[in-house]
Amino acid sequence: MMRGAFLLAAALSFAAPAAAQQTYSNPILYADYSDPDIIRVGKDYYLVSSSFHFSPGIPVLHSRDLVHWSIVGHVLPRLPFAPEYDMPGPHTLDDTISKPIGGTKYASGVWAPSIRFHDGLFYVYFPTPDEGIFVATAERPEGPWSAPVQLIGGPGLEDPCPFWDEDGTAWLVHSKLGAGPLILHRMSADGMKVLDEGKLIAEDKINLPVLEGPKLYKRNGWYYIFAPIGGVERGSQAVGRARKITGPYEWRTVLEPGTTPIQGPHQGGWVETPSGQGWFAHFNSTGAFGRIVHLQPVKWVDDWPIMGRQMPDRFAGQPVLTYPVPDTGSPPTTERLQDSDEFADAQLGLQWSWNHNPDDSAWSLTARAGWMRLNALPAEHLVNARNTLTQILQGPYARFTTRIDASRMADGQRAGLTLFGVRPSWIGLVRVKGKTRVTFASEGVETPGPELAGAMVDLRADVGEDQTVRYAYSLDDGRSFKPLGEPTWLARFSWWKGSRPGLFSFNRGGQGGSIDVDWFHVDRSGSSN
Repeated sequence: MMRGAFLLAAALSFAAPAAAQQTYSNPILYADYSDPDIIRVGKDYYLVSSSFHFSPGIPVLHSRDLVHWSIVGHVLPRLPFAPEYDMPGPHTLDDTISKPIGGTKYASGVWAPSIRFHDGLFYVYFPTPDEGIFVATAERPEGPWSAPVQLIGGPGLEDPCPFWDEDGTAWLVHSKLGAGPLILHRMSADGMKVLDEGKLIAEDKINLPVLEGPKLYKRNGWYYIFAPIGGVERGSQAVGRARKITGPYEWRTVLEPGTTPIQGPHQGGWVETPSGQGWFAHFNSTGAFGRIVHLQPVKWVDDWPIMGRQMPDRFAGQPVLTYPVPDTGSPPTTERLQDSDEFADAQLGLQWSWNHNPDDSAWSLTARAGWMRLNALPAEHLVNARNTLTQILQGPYARFTTRIDASRMADGQRAGLTLFGVRPSWIGLVRVKGKTRVTFASEGVETPGPELAGAMVDLRADVGEDQTVRYAYSLDDGRSFKPLGEPTWLARFSWWKGSRPGLFSFNRGGQGGSIDVDWFHVDRSGSSN
């Protein structure tokens, strides 16, 4: 077939959907599930993503239709890799996104994981940039998951992905910190041990700049490595293929920004539905909202994938904004990411993660039934306060409202509602010399508001698509809200994460104290004060 005819035929295969067809819109997850990887087991789809310094680590999401998702568990109950994950000792502020703060592990923890199902077990492989490459297994994606096993020790490794061939041999591919090269290892058949020092299988700093995030697959006798290039903000997706798993691999770029608003269609995972449709879930960096998840159709032409909608006179595709819903064999579901919480259960909701490992003696869902109690631990600033409880911000609009009982606060204590990250902002309560005031804070500068006469206060944060937050409070059980502070930029993309709504309580210069949180409500229908 002549090249022009091939390109026309391929382009027609990505023709616009008929008006009667049901469509979905990107992003499928307007939430910071960065470095996503995805698999199908029967009719069920599972997605994992990086979680960095947040505990529990590695969320596991479930879907039946590839568009609607909910959280079903976490791989790591805690981060056991180093004492700093418990935030011990003195702390100092640092504005970088890649350098841990003294006494903490910001930007470390779990980087890009991969998930596979093999021989009746779910496997999740993941790196930590300082400690090595690990694997955990489970019979069910909800867990319980095994304790992580270290496959390769030492710093500087990232983005591992396993592969089992038809003959039962097991392999592991990974990158190195700094984006490349790609290294391939033989593993034991059970995937629990690396058997060699590894072989370099891909490195080309000119044609494959910032090569990272490899995912290894096999199709029609070809071995494929899906790997992003070009960096997080403006990167594309490349694919290498070879007849032997050890290479040599020939490479093509298969998904580019093109003329779309999605200028960084980056790292992700490929999956096929039972009907044979191909789909690629990837992230796109979106400032304070973090790296949100998009879904692209995948067509195969001459044993090469083309992702998204093919560009004229190009082999590569560009991201789709809307497209016919995937044919998964299951009807569209009502699954959704968990967010609001009445704190009525004895277990913490799956939407929540602590900033570093929590001190479990300093929080409780049972000390007062139906309330979350947060005891204040000593800290100078919010970013080094232990037991800050956050969840992933969902955009493009969100309103967060929470009710707090301040009757147990102590002098020196700060507590309230935050949009968390480097230089965070918050609205909350500050108790000094026996008086408690509603207070707005931005980048550590506190602006006091009215004195709290009673015990209860409702706090609110409105997040807009412009990546600003407006804070307000209510002293009349939520009947009316008054703004406090100026509209504020969300905590910027920092420590490889977007801004996160959360609850906090810490004591600066005093001792103890606590708050009780009645509920935490999330409204994503659009908001304004």
